[in-house]
Order: sequence, then C-alpha cells, then structure tokens
Amino acid sequence: MTETDTSTATTTDGEVTDVLVVGSGIAGCAAALSAAREGAEVLLLTKATKPDDASTDWAQGGISTTRGDPDSLKSDIIDASDGTADPDAVDTLVANADDAVEDVLVDTLEVAFDESEDGEFDYTREAAHSEYRILHVDAATGSHILRPFLNYVDAHEHIEVRQDTAALELITAEGRVHGVVSDEQSEGHPIYAGATVLATGGIGALYGRSTNPDGATGDGIAMAALAGAEVEDMEYVQFHPTAYAGDDPFLLSEALRGEGAVLRNGDGERFMEDYHPQGDLAPRDVVARAVETEREETGEVVLDVSPLEFEAEYPAIAEKCRDRGIEADEIPVAPCEHFLCGGIAVDDRGRTSLDRLYAAGECARTGVHGANRLASTSLLEGLVWGLRAGEDAVGFDPEPVEAPELRNRDPDLPDRFAAEKFTRLQQTMDEYLGLERDPEEIARAGSVLRRLKGEVDAYVRTRTTRSLYELRNASVVALLIARAASENTESIGCHYVVDAERPPRA
Repeated sequence: MTETDTSTATTTDGEVTDVLVVGSGIAGCAAALSAAREGAEVLLLTKATKPDDASTDWAQGGISTTRGDPDSLKSDIIDASDGTADPDAVDTLVANADDAVEDVLVDTLEVAFDESEDGEFDYTREAAHSEYRILHVDAATGSHILRPFLNYVDAHEHIEVRQDTAALELITAEGRVHGVVSDEQSEGHPIYAGATVLATGGIGALYGRSTNPDGATGDGIAMAALAGAEVEDMEYVQFHPTAYAGDDPFLLSEALRGEGAVLRNGDGERFMEDYHPQGDLAPRDVVARAVETEREETGEVVLDVSPLEFEAEYPAIAEKCRDRGIEADEIPVAPCEHFLCGGIAVDDRGRTSLDRLYAAGECARTGVHGANRLASTSLLEGLVWGLRAGEDAVGFDPEPVEAPELRNRDPDLPDRFAAEKFTRLQQTMDEYLGLERDPEEIARAGSVLRRLKGEVDAYVRTRTTRSLYELRNASVVALLIARAASENTESIGCHYVVDAERPPRA
C-alpha cells in the first residue's frame, strides 16, 4: 500500500523524548512503565480523555495466568487458535505471564482481584480454557486494572501523559521511524523519539456493532502500514458470541458461561452440544457462528443466567442489563465484533519491520492468537509485550529529521462528512467481511473500500482534522482486512469462508 501524499513541506521544529508511546491501554502503560524503569524519559500520547475511551477499560472477564502450569495454558491457546498460533510466541507469553502479573498488577498496582473465603485468589474459567486460571474483579477487570495503571504512570517522574492528543503520521527516513506528527497544531506538531511504541488498540469502529470504544479506528496499524511496516493475519477478525443483541451492545463476559450460564435458542433449547464437544465453552469462533445460526433458525438466542447468583456475582453486568430494561434471567445475545487477531507484525520484543518502531497490544500481531484468540489472553498479551517492548526501546538517541508538515488550507468539511463516510464503511464491513464471508462478496468489499479510500485521500491532502485522519486510518485498515481475506481461501478460525473446504473441528 502506498503512503498517502499529505505533506507540503518538511520541518525539524518540534520536541524530543527518549521513548514515545502512542496509546494508553494496558500495553501502552506497560511500555511506558518498563521504559521509565530503565531510566528513559517517556512521553505517552493518547487521544483518549478518560479511561473508558481505551479498550482495556472495557475488558470484562479477566486476565489469564498459568497457575504454575504454562504447558496447559499453551495447549489451550493453540487449540483455541485452530492450531495456527505461533508456538514460539506462545512460549514467550506463558513463560513471562505469571511474573508480569505479579510484578505489575499485584505488587506495583495492588489490583484487588477477587478472593475466595479463604483469602486466596478466586480464579475463574472461560471458554476453551481447561483450567480455572483467570484472575478477575467482578466482570469489570479492565477498568480495575487500567485506572490505577494510568494514575501510576501519570504520577511517575519520568513519564508525561498527554491526553486528547492524536498521532497522525509516523516520521520516517530510510526505513527508520523517528517519532510522530501529532495534531497539537493545525498543520501538525513533530515529536521526535529515540524509539516509538504503538499501542493504539483495535478496529471495532470499522463495524456497526462492536464491543470496542468508538475511537478504535485502527490508527496505529494504518500509520505503520502506510510507512511500510509489515502487517499479518488481518483477515482474522474475532466476533464475540455473547453481546447484548439490542441497541447499544455491551459484552456479556464468557466468565458467565464459565460459571454455569447457558445459551438457549428461541425454542428454549440448549444447542451448543450439537456444535462442539465443549458445548457452551467451545472456542469463540464456533460459538459465535452457532449463535448466529440459531438466531436465524429460531428467532433469537438468550444467555440464561438463572444458574448464577447474577446480581451478587456480576453487579456491573447486571446494572447494564437493568439500564436496558432487562430484569429477567434471559438476556438476548448476538455476535459482535470484538478483537483483531492480526496487526503490525512484531517479534518477541515487539520490534516491527521498521527500525526503532515497536508495537504491542491489539494493534500488534505477535502470533499468539493465530486465527482465533483464547479468552482472557488479550490483557495478558498487552502486558507482556508492552513490558518487553518498553524495555527494548530504551537506549536510542533521538534523531530529528525532516518531518511532514500537513496541509490545512481548505475550508472545513461539513460536520457529518466523516460520520457519513464511516457509516458507509461500516455497512460494507458488516455485509461482506463479517462473521461469514463469501469470496465474491470479499471482492466486492475490496472494490467499494478502494473507492472510499480514494475519496478520503483527496480530502486528507488539504485538511488536517482528527476525524478525517481516523476515517483515513479506518479505510486503510478495512482495505488491509479485505485484501488479506481475499488472499486466504482456507476457512479457518474466525476467517470463515462459505463453501470453502474446512476440516471438522472438535
């Protein structure tokens, strides 16, 4: 993909830092903390203005540990991935999992994970896990991790957190990344760094229904791809099987099913045993397609929480149900975009194919998830790779080079311009690149998205606004997904190609 022509002039005026982190979820906070521990001066940019603008804050179920058995967790991760996860990457995750959780979350942040009556951690289990090994706080674990983490890094003497600030372009020269151009000035503000860590989260805003915040527009992936970084596995977009089926969807954590909640179709029947030996705790891709099939055939699917002490055990989810008028034990559910398993290709230290550019968290493709992610491994992956990337990013001298000065000369676009284009993009992704895909429809999506990106590029060349750049980024990432989907004719994991040959999964 060629880089969009957005510059009219270049400048070296700007500011300088040792390590620049873009993103304020668990991966970004971990990278900033790790770099600061090594003595670096760190600047953390985030376009969020409050914690719940970050995907981490929306995470419910928990964070997986190994509970002293890394081989068992590794086996579950690979099985859930349909056998496609990179074993070496999974080894890195499981080897560092417990130390990272204990060091950062337990000892440093003192996260109050739920405990049993005897004072020990109350581990839970989620879909495709063979053991109870997941630490949690109610079913709102993400917010209980992120908010103290943000407070901690914000108070750190070697870290500056700058909110409501978006990175628009990477500053590159001869295959090396030297920082970013932010939106702090009308034609861009250069920030130079010895190394840059992208931790910008996911792509949920590309779909009409998502469990991600609205700001999940794939910014880091798009910026890296436009700068020439390698991306991989972009076709593997995971849909969570149990999101509230009405307007304003929210996630119904797999922890509910792990503790006994069950799925029922419109006839009141349990059905998952007909689809997979693990029943309601089958891998996410299997459950999501089964839920959609049963919705089409019987009218609806509900999550029956009557086997649980729902109000007492999951008060945060119960409150969301009450807010939507759901008082009974049966909650209508439908699949919903949840997580991108692919992204910017990185190694075991978060290094990308571009010199001094790192990536961690959902925007990075580590190889851990393969074609389908195991529940409660996203926070863990973000923590482990964030720490490793931040540590490795220390020790480079910033090198101010000529940076793009972005054009901002034409009149502002109508307020609804970006929103209307986004709606068109979402409709295309929902219709052609959703839970199930057809080769002809994938090709049709590619054509629509190429036209859309061309239209957006024409406006980006002469205007610099965050909403327009988010639309640019979303159109780039959408095209990357369409391209990867068209090139992968094998139906595997969460890339389900209709009529493609697919071996039985059991």
